[in-house]
Amino acid sequence: MAEKRDIDPNATPPSAKDLRMQLLQREMEEVEKERKFKTLQEQKLTDFAEKFLEEHVTPEEVAVVRRLVANAVRDGKFEAMVYSFPSDLCTDSGRAINSADRDWPQTLQGKAKEFFERYQKFGKPQGFKLKAMIINFPGGMPGDIGFFLNWAPDDVSG
Repeated sequence: MAEKRDIDPNATPPSAKDLRMQLLQREMEEVEKERKFKTLQEQKLTDFAEKFLEEHVTPEEVAVVRRLVANAVRDGKFEAMVYSFPSDLCTDSGRAINSADRDWPQTLQGKAKEFFERYQKFGKPQGFKLKAMIINFPGGMPGDIGFFLNWAPDDVSG
């Protein structure tokens, strides 16, 4: 059953100006909400960047990499993306990685550099390969970089 409302049919309706003001107020509230959200996202990125550049790779992060590899093996795969980070955290904003420059490791900083050094020390001698790729392009620009660890056998047919 429809809800009965207490509407006075003799009351003057809101003016067009009042309705426009209501819409404008609602738009302003939405803009403010978006601004607060964007500010929060920027602060999260700033906090992440500070930790990324100043802190070291933790044992928990190493455990996550190992778990990702184990899950990939369980799923019958020879490769897993084991780490990702914003391309802006490379010294060249990911340009060397995007263009497959062989010197791309020199652009790494912070935890990405440390992860690469760990790969050089522990992974490469065990037969693993590591590649870095841009994994998304927001607004047509390099976004995040993914580190992909690979343990496929070398191609002997070529």
